[in-house]
Amino acid sequence: MHSKNLNQITIIKNSGDKTPFFRYKLDYLFGQLSLNADLQNQFYQELFKHVNNQNELKSSVIRETFNNIMNNNHLIDAQRKYQSYYEQDQLMWEKSIDIDRNIKKLFNKNSRVIHENANKDSNVFNTQRDLQAGRSSKAIGLRMLPPLVAKAHLRGDIHWHDLDYSPATPETNCCLVDFKTMLNHGFKIGNAKVASPKSIQTATAQVAQIIANVASLQYGGISFDRADEVLAPFAKLNYQKHIREAQKWVTPEKHAEYARERTQKDIYDAMQALEYEINTLYSSQGQTPFTTVSFGLGTNWFEREIQKDIFRIRIKGLGVEKRTAIFPKLTFALKRGLNLNPGDPNYDIKQLAVDCSTKRMYPDILNYDKLTEITGNFKAPMGCRSFLPKWVDDDGNEVNAGRMNLGVVTVNLPRIALYANGDQEQFWTIFKDKMRIVHQALAYRIKRCTEAKPANAPLLYKYGAFGKQLSDDDSVDELFNHERATVSVGYIGLYEVGASFFGPDWERNQQAHLFTVEIVKQLNLLCQKWSKQSGYHYSLYSTPAESLTDTFCQDDIKKFGKVAAITDKEYYTNSFHYDVRKSPTPFDKLTFEEAYPHYASAGFIHYCEYPNLKQNPKALEAVWDWAYDHVGYLGTNTSIDQCFKCGFRGDFNATARGFVCPQCGNHDPKYCDVVKRTCGYLGNPQARPMVHGRHQEISARVKNMTGGMIRNAAEHEKAKQSDSQRMARE
Repeated sequence: MHSKNLNQITIIKNSGDKTPFFRYKLDYLFGQLSLNADLQNQFYQELFKHVNNQNELKSSVIRETFNNIMNNNHLIDAQRKYQSYYEQDQLMWEKSIDIDRNIKKLFNKNSRVIHENANKDSNVFNTQRDLQAGRSSKAIGLRMLPPLVAKAHLRGDIHWHDLDYSPATPETNCCLVDFKTMLNHGFKIGNAKVASPKSIQTATAQVAQIIANVASLQYGGISFDRADEVLAPFAKLNYQKHIREAQKWVTPEKHAEYARERTQKDIYDAMQALEYEINTLYSSQGQTPFTTVSFGLGTNWFEREIQKDIFRIRIKGLGVEKRTAIFPKLTFALKRGLNLNPGDPNYDIKQLAVDCSTKRMYPDILNYDKLTEITGNFKAPMGCRSFLPKWVDDDGNEVNAGRMNLGVVTVNLPRIALYANGDQEQFWTIFKDKMRIVHQALAYRIKRCTEAKPANAPLLYKYGAFGKQLSDDDSVDELFNHERATVSVGYIGLYEVGASFFGPDWERNQQAHLFTVEIVKQLNLLCQKWSKQSGYHYSLYSTPAESLTDTFCQDDIKKFGKVAAITDKEYYTNSFHYDVRKSPTPFDKLTFEEAYPHYASAGFIHYCEYPNLKQNPKALEAVWDWAYDHVGYLGTNTSIDQCFKCGFRGDFNATARGFVCPQCGNHDPKYCDVVKRTCGYLGNPQARPMVHGRHQEISARVKNMTGGMIRNAAEHEKAKQSDSQRMARE
């Protein structure tokens, strides 16, 4: 009787917001306060007296009723515990909106503050300045957010990403910059009107200028899609110039050879300059611009040379010590008939890509056909894993460049499972509650972004980076509405949800797998529903939880304690990934994961852990070839750490003090290069330490295969495919 009546009640919060009544919140409190069934019945009988004729109940009445029941039954310890819980909740809010306290946490070098972003060096002045502003913006932003959203964020039910930038400022998240239009038609940056470049060297210099400026006007990733195809016409200008020079100084039969050799050097120098400029730039946010360079579909000589030089330069390494470049992230397109198999015209470039990946981890690969199937058409990710859906303008043209994401709000799925305590029906009830808050948060995120003015970010809105040139009087919403932009629902911890209902080794349980796929499917259906209602594209994003893998887990340890296979690891698993402590083959891992991106097409990446592959590139290529028809986006995690004291190359050992050379014990970042994939991108955790949970997760990773096992498995899979094809023909 109580449940039926309670389901019809609307709760009026202190803020005035109205929400449905969800009994699981009271059940959690009953458990925390050890109230037996008789006391619970007393509580509900008293509570029903305060429900008005509209079936509404004030949240303050619930608290008063709790206190009355405990007071009347002389439950002094329970009453103190409940009062303490309430006061701690209030204190958490007051502390979070206290600007002075937030900045003191920075000055006191709180590890979760200074290591929140592995791409930021908190020792340098410009990063310190950004962190100081960010701490203030977080306090201001919390006051601006709808109260239910702000409280849910602080309690760890959801996470409003990049609170240090948004909503205090109406910035956007990540984007595919329209480099092609800007380079071909010129643009304005600062006080200068920049003309279209007349050489590839000038073109890459302008690209670096655009990247630096865009990175200071938003807070997410910047992608240069089809870089080889965009830059090739400017390399052709170099060639034409060298032909003219040759006509003056070289015999006619040598004209083409001369121009080709000179242009080859120009291309190499230009691409090397771009690599170094990106790695020596700092945005106003105090970090190297989070840049992705995507390429691989070009077929003419200029495009091929650009592709090859990107790899040659990355393989060579940065600086005197030949360190691995963290940025730009490289994504390389594989396409059947172009570069996938021997005999394809660009197969030689694929071989360079494989070699580069064994030595520098990048490139990550984009499988053309599968990515088109999942996202609607082919394009680069925005940053580490964020993808735009297919979008067609009023003239029927597919548009990718110049589009963007407005932000992400991530739901804490493991917390829902912990509340549900093994009851799947209860899981879906709580899921509904949390997603209602996520929707409110994202609707506010859109609203806040539309309040920007073109003059706030001239390069983005007025001078072409976002694909259109608005005037000062135009609304930036022109670039967002009609589903041109995306705003994303994120999720984390699908492994932990599965473990909660089916045990820690659930990945091979078909029923468990279907349940977790259903969660992602339901998230996607909500996004579709909200998109139709609003005209803005809500999309599902498999969150790259860098610090959030720690934050959510720490929040839940405080709330639920150390729960086996869930919180006891002290980290949550990124999105849909297989438990990193296990060692399936790459083929088993990718087979398990491949269903999820079809629903979470706005953000995803797969990767496998390998030993040192430098002497075994064919093993990696075998996995790439198999993956082509299974996953859209695949990264390589392999052993590329270097010790400059003893010369060791391979995997450093993970310890409490960081990563240590297994040969000589060196752990000084000056004399070692430790490179790990933090989430979708690479990081150097020895030079820029990560939060505790992320360090724990990286330390827990095991290899999916040895080189020999990869070869055997790949041969087995190819044999199976050949048998299937033969049977189909017969």
